[in-house]
Amino acid sequence: MNPGAPHFSLQDAVIAEAVQQVEQAGPLDDAQAVREAIASSPAAGTDALHATQGMTRVLERARRLGQRIGLQHEIARARAASPWLFLALVAAIVLAGLGLAGNVTGEGRSINVVVALAGLLGLHLLTLLVWLAGLVLPIGSINLSLGWLWLALTARVAGGRHGQAPLLLGAATRLLARARLLPWVLGFVSHAIWSLSFAVVLAALLFALAFRSYTLTWETTILDPAFFVRLVELLGRVPGWMGFPVPDAQTVLDPRAAAAGGQRDWALWLTGCIVAYGLLPRIFFALLCALVWKRRRSALAPDLSQPYYRRLLARFDALAPRQIVDVDPGSAQHDSPAALAPGETTDMLLAIGFELPDELHWPPPELDEASTRALRVDGSAAARREALDLSMQLRPRRLLVACHAAASPDRGTERFLRELASHSGECRLWLLGNTASPDARSRWHAWLSATGLSRFEAIASPVAAWHAST
Repeated sequence: MNPGAPHFSLQDAVIAEAVQQVEQAGPLDDAQAVREAIASSPAAGTDALHATQGMTRVLERARRLGQRIGLQHEIARARAASPWLFLALVAAIVLAGLGLAGNVTGEGRSINVVVALAGLLGLHLLTLLVWLAGLVLPIGSINLSLGWLWLALTARVAGGRHGQAPLLLGAATRLLARARLLPWVLGFVSHAIWSLSFAVVLAALLFALAFRSYTLTWETTILDPAFFVRLVELLGRVPGWMGFPVPDAQTVLDPRAAAAGGQRDWALWLTGCIVAYGLLPRIFFALLCALVWKRRRSALAPDLSQPYYRRLLARFDALAPRQIVDVDPGSAQHDSPAALAPGETTDMLLAIGFELPDELHWPPPELDEASTRALRVDGSAAARREALDLSMQLRPRRLLVACHAAASPDRGTERFLRELASHSGECRLWLLGNTASPDARSRWHAWLSATGLSRFEAIASPVAAWHAST
């Protein structure tokens, strides 16, 4: 991650993704969240700092909205349940392994080493091969892993039959898949479960072999005894490199007649195979998954180039306090607010009368049609918020704002027009009143140009304004 990038956790990224999914069905009432996000972010300077500021505001807004709809509470419940479910899966793997291995720690005193080895390593090797194949092939193997089972059980226990758990689970999986981290994160959980399971199995096995007398042997009906000699030799190569003894051919061919030393070699060979082919591979792949997570986790940050986040950034810029209060013709121009793409708007005309005197009637008869929404804003905070919320919901293709030509535009007018423009298409400014003189129009034109609001074309004629907006 870049040194100047904002700090964010996996929880922050999941909540931002979940809030985005919620708002696909309709925007949330985020006026307070947006104001708090702006207040919590530092002032922007360079382009890099501006990008950092935008990311900070996006994440803070998502945190505020997530708190309101209960996402953080759901995540806290999942965190409390996840360790217990992790240990439950470990216990299930241990019990299944010991059971398939022929009740190593039970009352029986004879152990078939081949059956025991197959029982302890068979399912492990199968799931490991499926996970490795799932890294390169789209075979849907992720849903078969212990990591996915743990994640799904955690979501179910945390959310029950209701709550936001399905939303958070979907957001987390989509987020990790987009960052190419899903198989690695779920793989880390799976490998950790298997590693701890093998550690418990080895401890139980060594304890039983140390304090009880067992006879280790093999049996067959159709296989040649030479097959077992070769099998023990091949499987014992890797454990042999680590110092574990390998039974010789005589011990393999007649294990029951082997002396105590031969039985000890059998026991240590079985233990070495579990370490070499079970425990160590799982530890290695768990560490590899952790390394991949560390290198790729920055890709979990929200993609600010998406239209959803571009609209949010435009709203932040429109509402952020300006450092220059009065218009200075010699100062640098502000950036022009970006317009919505044609596919993001509805075929509506939103007509707003802004701070008009009482003698000016609004709306005029020319705007009386089905596809027009008219609103009068008296300049109060509540009226402005109502107009901004309406524009955010409608996303009109045409926006017509009427202002009194004799009035002097100020910073409040600029902020209001900027946010309106950030979720609208075409924009027109209708100058009303008998005093709409050339000087007044020139003053408004100069102000629009100086503040970066050149998208609003100041028009004095109602007919011209109407036709310019259609």
